[in-house]
Amino acid sequence: MKLTPKFYRDRVCLNVLAGSKQNARDIWEAAEGHVLVGVLSKNYDSVDSAVKDMREYAALIDNALSVGLGAGDPNQSAMVSAISAQVQPQHVNQVFTGVGTSRALLGQTETVVNGLASPTGRPGMVKISTGPLSCKAEDGIVPVATAIAMLKDMGGSSVKFFPMDKMVDINEFRALAEACAANDFWLEPTGGIDLNNYETILRIALDAGVSKVIPHIYSSIIDKATGLTRPADVATLMAITRKVMA
Repeated sequence: MKLTPKFYRDRVCLNVLAGSKQNARDIWEAAEGHVLVGVLSKNYDSVDSAVKDMREYAALIDNALSVGLGAGDPNQSAMVSAISAQVQPQHVNQVFTGVGTSRALLGQTETVVNGLASPTGRPGMVKISTGPLSCKAEDGIVPVATAIAMLKDMGGSSVKFFPMDKMVDINEFRALAEACAANDFWLEPTGGIDLNNYETILRIALDAGVSKVIPHIYSSIIDKATGLTRPADVATLMAITRKVMA
């Protein structure tokens, strides 16, 4: 199975969570394959059980699997790397300090590996102390261009910007997008994105010139009663994507 995601017009690929294997298949079909389907490492009690189950997910969606931490939990970093080494998914979610380990264990450069950076309230600056130990230390805040260079040093593909919903100013996201474009780096906004603000966020990233964008849309499109992502909402996100890129 191929290791690279299927980007719509080579620029946008959704990232949403699956509540079951059938849900994963339904989501994938609703997005016509332009999606990475998240399965969280935190939901498993061992690497072996996760690997077995995630391989079954991958088989249903042409390997469009995104191995997740679970609410950005830094304590899942090592488990995500261990799972990904065996599963070889198309996408790996990592804290900033876990990127190098994931890339080394994957043993190839095709799988997308993101590194988590957080907003600071200061456009052009991001917090990179998102690892299991560093998240408890004094904030490590660096210029966006420096964070991107560090991620490239570690073999990262993209910066995951989380949480979007706590941003002080949309200008902070715009500055990040412009830096990603200037440094030929991919961008993954996540946290608080819904059907109402998705278009605005996507337009900012694309207008800035970001080459590839992987927006994560999670809780806002999950049915609270069933825990399943609504395929109809995924189809709506794809319709918005087509509109923005028309």
